[in-house]
Amino acid sequence: MDIEEGTVKTGRHTSGYLACGPSSGPRVYFVHGWPELSLSWRHQLYALGNVGFRAIAPDMRGYGKSSVYDSHGDYAQTEIVEDMLELHEATGDGKAVWVGHDWGSPVVWNMALHHPQIVHGVASLCVPMGFEEGVEALIPHVNRDIYPEAEYPKGQWDYQYFYQESFEVAQSEMEVDPYRLVKALFRKGSPEGVGKPAGTAVTRKNGGWFGQDGPPDLPIDLDVISSEDAKTFAAALSRNGFFGANSWYMNHDKNYAYSQELSGDKRLDMPVLFFHGEYDFVCQTVNSTLAEPMRENCPDLVEIYVKAGHWMAQEKPMEVNAGLMKWLAGTADYWVN
Repeated sequence: MDIEEGTVKTGRHTSGYLACGPSSGPRVYFVHGWPELSLSWRHQLYALGNVGFRAIAPDMRGYGKSSVYDSHGDYAQTEIVEDMLELHEATGDGKAVWVGHDWGSPVVWNMALHHPQIVHGVASLCVPMGFEEGVEALIPHVNRDIYPEAEYPKGQWDYQYFYQESFEVAQSEMEVDPYRLVKALFRKGSPEGVGKPAGTAVTRKNGGWFGQDGPPDLPIDLDVISSEDAKTFAAALSRNGFFGANSWYMNHDKNYAYSQELSGDKRLDMPVLFFHGEYDFVCQTVNSTLAEPMRENCPDLVEIYVKAGHWMAQEKPMEVNAGLMKWLAGTADYWVN
C-alpha cells in the first residue's frame, strides 16, 4: 500500500497527516519532533502499513500542513495533547499505540500519563520519560564527567535556554536558509563523539547556533535523507517559518504545571518500548542517568540499543522497524488479526 495524505479539521485546529495501511487495521500513531514533519516517519509508515497496521503520522502544530499559531503559549503540551485527542477521535476509536521522537516523545509520554484509556502502549526514540516535565527535570541527569558543572552548568541542554533568552536570534539565524539547515542537521551519528561534550552545550556562549550568516552549506548526508526529502522539509520550514517550531521550547513552566496535575503518580502499566541512540549525544541515555525515571515508572519496559544518532528513524529504519514490530507482536500483544 502507498502512503496517503489526510486532514482532520475541528473548530480549534487543523492537522495534516500521512497514513498507510488499511483503515480497519490496529492504529499506530507516529509523532515527530523538531524541526521535522510527518515525512520523518516515511519508513515506518510504509513498513507497518504494508503488514496491516493503520499507521498515522501527523504534522504537529507549527509544521507542514497543520495549523500555525502566533503565540508561544499555543505550543504548550496541553494544546498539543488536545490536538492528538482530536486526531485520535477522527481516525478511529479504542486504544492505540503511540510512538514519539524528539519533541514528539513528551507528547506520547503525556498521552500515556494523562489519557491511558486510549493508549495500548507507548514507544519512544531517544527521549525517555522526564522531558515532559520541562528542561529543569533533565539537568540532574547531566553526566558531570563530560560536562563539569563549573564550565557547563546546564550540560548539553544549554541550547534550550538560548531559545528562552534569545528567541528572535534563534529564529532569524534558522530562517536564513532552511535547506542548508536541513542538510546540516540531518546527519548520521558517529562513535567519534562518545565521551565528548555536544555542541549544544555552548550555544549561549557562542551567541547562537550558527550566527547571522546562518547554517553552513554542507553536503547532504544521503544515509539519512534524500535530496528530494530534504527539499520537502526545507519548503515546509520556509513556508511556515521557525516561530512555531521553536516555540515548543518556550513552555517549560507550563509543561511542568501540566505534569503536576498527575499528583506525582507517573507509573505506566501499559507496555513501553524505548530505543537508545548510542550516538545521540544530546539525548544521552547510554552513559547517564537520564533513563532512570522511565525505568522506575515503567515496569513493562523493553529497551533496544541502536548504533545511531538522533535521527534514528531515518538513519536506521530497518533496526527501528524490526524492533517495533517484534515488540508489537510480542510484549505489547498488539498485532494484525
